Amino acid sequence: MIFQSNKTIKFEILFILWKEVIIVILMTISGILIVIGTIYCLIKRYETRLVLFCSGLLMTFIGGNPMGTMQAFSHAMLESKLFESIIAVMGFAMVMKLTECDKHLINLLIKPLRKAGTFLIPAAVLVTFFINISITSSAGCSAAVGAILIPLMIAAGIHPAIAGAAIYAGTYGAMFNPGYPQVALIVSVSDSNPVAVVANHFYPLLLCGVIGAMSLWVVAKIHHEDKGYKLQGEIVKQTEDFHVKLSHAIVPLVPIVILVLGSMNIVPIFKPLSISHAMIIGVFCAFLITRKNPQDISKEFWKGAGNSFGSVFGIIICALVFVNGLTSIGLIQQLIQTMINIPSVAKISSAIGPFLLGVMSGSGDAAAVAFNKAVTIHAADFGILPMSMGSVVAITGALGRTMSPVAGGMIICATLAGVSPMETAKRNAPGMIIATLAIMVIMLFIE
Repeated sequence: MIFQSNKTIKFEILFILWKEVIIVILMTISGILIVIGTIYCLIKRYETRLVLFCSGLLMTFIGGNPMGTMQAFSHAMLESKLFESIIAVMGFAMVMKLTECDKHLINLLIKPLRKAGTFLIPAAVLVTFFINISITSSAGCSAAVGAILIPLMIAAGIHPAIAGAAIYAGTYGAMFNPGYPQVALIVSVSDSNPVAVVANHFYPLLLCGVIGAMSLWVVAKIHHEDKGYKLQGEIVKQTEDFHVKLSHAIVPLVPIVILVLGSMNIVPIFKPLSISHAMIIGVFCAFLITRKNPQDISKEFWKGAGNSFGSVFGIIICALVFVNGLTSIGLIQQLIQTMINIPSVAKISSAIGPFLLGVMSGSGDAAAVAFNKAVTIHAADFGILPMSMGSVVAITGALGRTMSPVAGGMIICATLAGVSPMETAKRNAPGMIIATLAIMVIMLFIE
């Protein structure tokens, strides 16, 4: 009797264990299918926030935590520090557009490029790379710079696909900006400060920019697309009579200068200023120099602030809901455990994962936010510096997006060049792949 009782107990325990294993397997399979479906919907360009929110909601239901979605939503809405930075940066960007200070900065940098010859290709990439520090939106920067530089490059004999690719290849320079939302996110998960984060990835990111520029130049050379392209008619006259005012051109750089000088204690009076404060000072500088109607400036600033909540911060909120769904269904825990057991997997996946998601979805932000919020907070367990892992995630996500044919900025550049997005994307691919491998090795395996 006792023997049978023990046997029955063992059988029941074994049955419970197998039941738990089966449940975990089914939940994991369900989670993987939902993730694949999410990626597919993003590739098909369904509304990003809707896709992420619904995917997260579905996973929390499967994971037995239906209220988790609402709790994640409420928690994300309380990210006050991140929200403050985002609305200030986007508001400032709208003021720069209104006052045309961004146009003065662009034209100041474009005019010397006319004498660059075949080196106009890498020069255009690096100039866009630099401008993107101030005009942080990849789509906005593509439109602003591409509208001027792409016709200029085509008129100089460069193939339209290379011209379009050159502009979009420089649209991840925003990671140099201490006020950029992705930098702010890295700060929040690494318990650091914006300037320290930028300083940590400054040289690796600069190397990525150079790799992207020179790789595209090599691709153009190999395919003989760097010169000799014939275009009927004259299409570049719009910048000939534009009078650049240096005072206007430096305004977009004011907030960055204030933040850097303050954080490095070069100008102690700037040290207490936050990102939002620096942006507001930049807005006042724009008013003093351009003398635009202050009512119009105020309207544009708050218009940018409102747009940032709906677009940038809205994606962040829904990405956090998606992360909560991944956690509820157990995928995050399994990923983290695998990374803990095999640290090299964490280093590789933190670069390759966001990169591939960026390529497939056309958005580096959603993948980077989700990965940083879910995995980077555990970086110390993998033997990785959280700040370095966070930067690699954000940068590789942007690199993947930069070679994605479904990215909004890529479509803008291709349209301006008169070619298909796939034509521009495939020319950027070699440089972005090499840059991803380079930053992964430098920041995660060497440092």
